[in-house]
Amino acid sequence: MSDKDLDFHQPITLRDGRPALIRVMHPGDKERLQTAFAKLDPQSIYTRFFAMRSELPERAFERIAAIDFVNLAGLVVTIGSDADETVIGSASYVGHTDSDGAKVAEVAFTIEEDFQGQGLASQLLAALVTLARRHGLMRLEAEVLGSNAPMLAVFQRSGLPLRRRRDGGVIHLDLDLAAPAG
Repeated sequence: MSDKDLDFHQPITLRDGRPALIRVMHPGDKERLQTAFAKLDPQSIYTRFFAMRSELPERAFERIAAIDFVNLAGLVVTIGSDADETVIGSASYVGHTDSDGAKVAEVAFTIEEDFQGQGLASQLLAALVTLARRHGLMRLEAEVLGSNAPMLAVFQRSGLPLRRRRDGGVIHLDLDLAAPAG
């Protein structure tokens, strides 16, 4: 893996004009991620994890050191800098080889409620797509609650060829990375 990937960072502007930064998670983010999780409403936790949780599991923090963009990617969106840097969103993917032999990854997003509607999930998805393509992934997959219309819209607006399949209250999405975004 190139240093370019581990140093990935992209300044962005929120819809309300505030500057923010998308960057790779690093082990030093543990406290920031715990603080961000603690601020989430129970409904946001359920929407992201499909279950209630009181805290992030320790293994989630241990995995940050394994980010390689083939098997694991993790990005955060932050505002502020240095000691005042605050995580306001995150996205990750976990790669695997699908039954058809293609390298694919399941994506997940968490956006702090005060920052929802600022375009963060769309910008995080675009960054993940860039990294996934660079590392040979052919598809991204997502499991989204059918009631999570904003997240479903993010995937729909991505411009990527998209297949949807419903399983009860969950929508399974496959985004084709081989085709150019339209």
